[in-house]
Amino acid sequence: MTMPLDDLAELADEDLLARYAQGEPMAARVLVLRLTPRVLGYAARLLGDRAEAEDVTQEALLRLWRIAPDWRRGEAQVLTWLFRVVTNLVTDRHRARRRRGAAALDDAPEIADPGPGVVGRLIEADRMAALDQALAQLPDRQRQAVILRHLEGMTNPEIATVMEIGVEAVESLTARGKRGLAALLAGQRPELGYEDEADVA
Repeated sequence: MTMPLDDLAELADEDLLARYAQGEPMAARVLVLRLTPRVLGYAARLLGDRAEAEDVTQEALLRLWRIAPDWRRGEAQVLTWLFRVVTNLVTDRHRARRRRGAAALDDAPEIADPGPGVVGRLIEADRMAALDQALAQLPDRQRQAVILRHLEGMTNPEIATVMEIGVEAVESLTARGKRGLAALLAGQRPELGYEDEADVA
């Protein structure tokens, strides 16, 4: 039986995936609208390229639809599973680039969300561009851990699941990544409007 859209929106990700697997296409639509912004944002930060991130996000969602009929409830959260797939797809792309001897990632700062005033938006855009540039200089695994922890708000056990490593390794990667970011951003505090603030992060 097909549920109204408003009722579908109240369901958990796992329930929506189960309904899609049972032939309810609107469940997939709700799930896509709910998850795509976070998955795309994660992929874009890892890759530094919005178009490439869109490709990775699409591939991750296609894999989710393919696995939907065999999804085992309670084994993983849908979002965590998607982040793990994105992480693996991005890793594959980085390896392919290195094999081809591709040039460094282009700077592709995200457009800041509208805020209170033009100056505030410009400062926030500069800060995000600086953060994205600094993140791009971190080793891949540190960058993934920092993004998942501090930008996606995931817990260390969730990150461990996504990255397929232990919690202690997550803590180590996150700590090293934060130290690396602090060092990379240290000389930019005045230009980024942090002269009166205690901490960039």
